Amino acid sequence: MIPRYQKIIFAVLLIATLGMGFLVWKLRRNDHERLLRGEDSSPTKAPEVAPAETATLYVAGDDDGSLRPQQYSLPLPVDNSARAHALLQKLFEIYSASDSTHPVPGGSAAVLNVFLMPVPSDAQKKNSDSAPLLAVINLTGAFANNHPSGIEPEMLTLNSICATIHANIPRIAQVRFLVDGELRPTLSGHADLTQTYLTAQFDAPTETLKPRTKPAAKPVKPTPRVKPAFPTKKKAKR
Repeated sequence: MIPRYQKIIFAVLLIATLGMGFLVWKLRRNDHERLLRGEDSSPTKAPEVAPAETATLYVAGDDDGSLRPQQYSLPLPVDNSARAHALLQKLFEIYSASDSTHPVPGGSAAVLNVFLMPVPSDAQKKNSDSAPLLAVINLTGAFANNHPSGIEPEMLTLNSICATIHANIPRIAQVRFLVDGELRPTLSGHADLTQTYLTAQFDAPTETLKPRTKPAAKPVKPTPRVKPAFPTKKKAKR
């Protein structure tokens, strides 16, 4: 015969088990209904919005091969890397517009990310807040593959990128380019992507820029070969 106290313990455990099971079922049902209604039980937090600032973008013009400064009010992050990314996204949006002076496809998605690091020759400087920076700009393969081919349109795009980020982040002294995270010989068959571009040539923040280029060497006309004139020997008189 089962003792009375064991019956009482069994009854209490059974009631507790049934109660816990009902509570779990109730909680799961409430969560399921909340998901169906699209509610979020986590505390809401307003998205962080960067304050708007006046930025100068150097927009390329195919008509005369120049870079024209244009000012825009943009929400720019404090972090220099994120700031450079936001600037280039706006620049590529301008190029993808129907009335663009330098039509280039891709839009804001053309640039994947921007990495900033100290210039290798100045990496040992103690004052890191003023040391010049090297910007590594990672473009998409789709942007590079669909970019208009030609040395002038390709160089205008690269120069406008360098001038824009240098005008708004003066510490950026050098720029290198990657495509889908890898080195690529050219942008679209002409402009060299293996070299480091210096931004010092774009130190003219309020004027229309024409990037400095070395003048083309004039072809040298070959000098005609002249036969040397030898003195004629006179016959000696006998």
